[in-house]
Amino acid sequence: RVDEWTDVDRKRVMNDIITTMFNKKFMEELFKPQDLYSKKALRTVYDRLAHASIMRLNQASMDKLYDLMTMAFKYQVLLCPRPKDILLVTFNHLDAIKDFVRDSPGILNQVDETFRQLIETYSCLSAGEFQLIRQTLLVFFQDMHIRVSIFLKDKVQNSNGRFVLPISGPVPWVIKICFNNDLFLRMFNRNGDEVKRTEFTTGGNYVTPQREGSFDLYGDRVLKLGTNMYSVSRPVETHMSGSSKNLASHAKENIAPNPLAKEELNFLARLLGGLEIKKPGGSETGFRLNLFTTDEEEEHAALTRPEELSYKVINIEATQ
Repeated sequence: RVDEWTDVDRKRVMNDIITTMFNKKFMEELFKPQDLYSKKALRTVYDRLAHASIMRLNQASMDKLYDLMTMAFKYQVLLCPRPKDILLVTFNHLDAIKDFVRDSPGILNQVDETFRQLIETYSCLSAGEFQLIRQTLLVFFQDMHIRVSIFLKDKVQNSNGRFVLPISGPVPWVIKICFNNDLFLRMFNRNGDEVKRTEFTTGGNYVTPQREGSFDLYGDRVLKLGTNMYSVSRPVETHMSGSSKNLASHAKENIAPNPLAKEELNFLARLLGGLEIKKPGGSETGFRLNLFTTDEEEEHAALTRPEELSYKVINIEATQ
């Protein structure tokens, strides 16, 4: 309820979640070279992060929040003008997080340290390596087509939950536009020397970006993907699309033993070892976040959600 939710409470929740998210041990595990882990592992970590403060969500609101997060992230990765721009999207995320904790120097230092690790780890990667990262992320999200009202209203998502790719607008920074709005396709050899150039006509109207986004700790990212979707006030809901409902019938896990299951559980245990859930103490009752219009609507959503798409939180004792 709005009248029970003060700025002090809001800041406390944000500080708790961000402190947990940028925990040093947690970040060390994330930065270790590793394969992409499963959707269930991601959801488990996300549940722990969301409940790292006095805020609580029930299953239906948690599902809705997770759906919104995954589809927003998929949209940002999908619409990156070039693969390397996924780093600018990440920097936009971190810039926004730093703004949340600008009055908390200790937490701000945690975020800045992660910022520096990102720059050190990823700024030296080639375009091909960024392309591999982008494709890996898109493969992870390719079967998720959940409709989000904010995207439907902006006509960037179809009624079947698939995103609409624009055929006009700014081109990637590395592409040069000809005077007649045609494009050059340039081929390079392994030494970086241009060996072939082909001009081709496009079906859209393109413009050249004025400048490249900054990949430094501070700077103008230029790219708007990853910035606040809610800068214009409007209601947001997530709905199960037809394709997602069909997916429910195929969502049951293969019962055959997975030889990598033990390794994934060990990895998940290491991740969760740094995630502390803060339970309300004393007379505190905590705050419940409801992403639906009414409590009745939230309860109905919890009852009608397909069992196969619901996730259970697995508590793992990392010390054992």
